[in-house]
Amino acid sequence: MLNFEKIRVYLFAQIYYKGKTMIKKEKIKDLHYSVTGILTADEIQSAADEILQKYGADIKMPGFRKGHVPLTVLRQKYNASAMGEAIDKLMNSDIEKYAADKKIRLAGAPHADLGKWEIGKDAEYTLDFDILPTLPEIDLEKFTVTKKVTKLDESEVEKALENLRRARSTAEKQPADYVAKQGDTAVIDFTGFIGKDAFPGGAGEKHHLVLGSGAFIPGFEDQVIGHKSGDEFDVNVKFPKDYHAENLAGKAARFAVKVHEVRKHILPELNDDLAKEIGFETVEKLREHIREILNNQYADAAQQEMRNELLDILADKVKLNLPDVLVDQELQMAKNEHEHHHAHCDGKCGDECKFDEKKERKDAERRVKLGLTLAEWGTKNKVEVSRDDLQQAIWAEAARYPDPKQIFEFYNKNPNALTMLRGMIFERKALDAMLTHVKQKEKSVKPTELFEQATAK
Repeated sequence: MLNFEKIRVYLFAQIYYKGKTMIKKEKIKDLHYSVTGILTADEIQSAADEILQKYGADIKMPGFRKGHVPLTVLRQKYNASAMGEAIDKLMNSDIEKYAADKKIRLAGAPHADLGKWEIGKDAEYTLDFDILPTLPEIDLEKFTVTKKVTKLDESEVEKALENLRRARSTAEKQPADYVAKQGDTAVIDFTGFIGKDAFPGGAGEKHHLVLGSGAFIPGFEDQVIGHKSGDEFDVNVKFPKDYHAENLAGKAARFAVKVHEVRKHILPELNDDLAKEIGFETVEKLREHIREILNNQYADAAQQEMRNELLDILADKVKLNLPDVLVDQELQMAKNEHEHHHAHCDGKCGDECKFDEKKERKDAERRVKLGLTLAEWGTKNKVEVSRDDLQQAIWAEAARYPDPKQIFEFYNKNPNALTMLRGMIFERKALDAMLTHVKQKEKSVKPTELFEQATAK
């Protein structure tokens, strides 16, 4: 069986074999190419012999010393597999030289057809493939994006300080007659029912629920507020329509709840001692640090807004023929993700279960167009992803997990994931580089508006 998985590796590595390209015919339609060539039997056998000799350096066979097995003997046992590999390499060499002559770049691995080739005879082959389009000149100075600016509200600083105090609070058990309030922790048992039946995953014992945290279904925590330790009662809620468990989404549920105890959070005083625990000399130094963090967050959100706006402009303004193979791959990935997400639906979630081929293809075309545009422009303008860029991205992701070591191990063991991360960083850096060339008009907004819009994208 022919193996073209590494054809682009061959292309970039500039691997050449003796002889001129044997491609004799070509059919071209837009970005799609179909080329036909001939490999002579002698050429195939010569390339196969080179491969066999490399095999022979490591092969042990009865009656021969290692590395001294005669070529005639190697042919008897391994000639068929060596010829398959030889044809792969010869065709790779042909398509490489053809692409170089035509000044084209392949969009993916070619589909190869050898017809009814037999060992010992010439091989006529056909390769079908798409090529990458040439990016048109983009006059970025004609584009205008909106830079949203906001003024730091000191109340946000105080809110952050309050969160720091809460994070270092101690939860003290309250007397039996104490009524649970917003912000308290209730230690509860609960069992969830849909109708008369308890549903899997809907029960817990002595769960510490911070009231007002939004950790449970909307409305659940509100109905625990006002109860005391020892109380047993029902909580009636409705699961959101977009709930992650599709068997529960949109359904009404009843939870039998028992309160074991209520704990009140005692916050430490906001003083220099607390600041020193966090790593700052004084409360004012801590405030300055929080202001810096918030201003950086505002700047990051505004930058992301501009990136999103520029992507919309590029998707609309850049005219680019798209390789079908890339669009089909992107569409298939979207379909696989959709099927995985709805694997437990069993057709019971209505239109949400259906894969809208027309809409998804349009989205796939947009992603391919933007991906090609950013890759081409970024490469032409010398955008690079450094080792530090990768390390910072991995550290930032690891910081969000209880055990950062798992993230480092994941990327060490998954080079494809590292490649994807590199691609994401490259696209972000390309967009940021583009933004230095476009016109920017400032618009004052409230912090809440900025973050709401950035999150909605």
